[in-house]
Amino acid sequence: MKNILLLGAGLSASSLIRYLIQNAEKENWHLKIVDQDKAALEKKINGSKHADAMVFNALDPKERQPEIEKADIVISMLPARFHPDVAEDCIHFKKNLITPSYISPQMKELDAKAKEAGIIIMNEIGVDPGIDHMSAMRVIDNIRDEGGEMHIFESFTGGLVAPESDDNPWNYKFTWNPRNVVLAGQGSAAQFIQEGRYKYVPYNKLFRRTEIIEMEDYGTFEGYANRNSLNYRSVYGLEEIPTIYRGTLRRKGFSRAWDTFVQLGATDDTYKLQGSEDMTPREFINSFLPYNHNDSVELKLRHYLKIDLDDSLWDKLVWLGIFDDSTKIGIKNASPAQMLQDILVKKWELKPDDKDMIAMYHKFVYLLNEEYKEITSEMVFIGEDQTYTAMSETVGYPLGICVKMILSGDIELKGVRVPIDKEVYNPILDEMEEHGIVFKEKQVDPPRLYNEE
Repeated sequence: MKNILLLGAGLSASSLIRYLIQNAEKENWHLKIVDQDKAALEKKINGSKHADAMVFNALDPKERQPEIEKADIVISMLPARFHPDVAEDCIHFKKNLITPSYISPQMKELDAKAKEAGIIIMNEIGVDPGIDHMSAMRVIDNIRDEGGEMHIFESFTGGLVAPESDDNPWNYKFTWNPRNVVLAGQGSAAQFIQEGRYKYVPYNKLFRRTEIIEMEDYGTFEGYANRNSLNYRSVYGLEEIPTIYRGTLRRKGFSRAWDTFVQLGATDDTYKLQGSEDMTPREFINSFLPYNHNDSVELKLRHYLKIDLDDSLWDKLVWLGIFDDSTKIGIKNASPAQMLQDILVKKWELKPDDKDMIAMYHKFVYLLNEEYKEITSEMVFIGEDQTYTAMSETVGYPLGICVKMILSGDIELKGVRVPIDKEVYNPILDEMEEHGIVFKEKQVDPPRLYNEE
């Protein structure tokens, strides 16, 4: 019997747990799941004889290490900053490790140790990062196998509300960590390259520099740039590519409206507001506007951000309730970002019957036989319900399938890795199609080449 240890069982782990339990008898697995909420764990296990719920502090090496020693493979769904500590334990006990998180510099430094221990530490095996890597590399490798030379690679992913649950003017609801949504794009300028020219978009301009994307059957989206697309040139073996751009998908009009809060300073998380516990949403917004005893908050905001009377953006702001003066937000020593998040959660929360959606779009332009060609690849996946969400399923399936492949010996790679090798991505993508996660690839003729000065 193979023992699987899962550290952390938050919202995104539901589909992973279901997949592992469903395959446990056939594959001769036993699953141990560690979290702080035993009742929630037992609900996810649903009485299966193939899984145990365990409660201990997975961040404490003294409690964690004995269970790692007993395992054949470890899955870490802990916060990303703790993965290197878990990896050190796995290296010591020579146990394979899988995480859905980005490879950190500390994790990269463990590559030689992992190889020496004869283990694989597979990272970035979720949805984004994860499915984006695998689906892109399959097309890129096919282009290379034909003798093509990549010219443009663009990739966008978004966690959104499903069309049937889209009932507000923002066309958006929280489908993952609200704090990450509020702080998205902060910390450094977005970096990418277009037609050989390096481009940089500072945070205060990020949501006004968007790409318009049409997806078959799902209409119009917009994409804004992720932090550093340049890192992916080496990941994908595209060091000489003239254009590479990775971004986040939202529905058309979202980014311009969100930029209202960026320009106000309401997304800042670097300082605390005085008297925040006594502020209403209206007072919170007014704290960023010039003092004028005669003008209303609405009028000051319109003037400050030059919003016309007939602008649909205004409807989005009013709908959020940011001018409400009847209820205090009630958070002590809050940053602007924390105050804004509290307002948004009340309006963007998924209703009990709502479903979420993952949308992914890739564009490949390449030169073959002295002729430019273009391929688009689209994937839209809608979740089942509030437990088995699209986010949970698109994280859980690649993780679970990768566990199966490592335990069965189908993946023999060692060291600190991401899923960009054919022996990894082809079987995972093929099995994901059985679960409805399917990419539709289309040859575009003629290719839509562009140049930017």
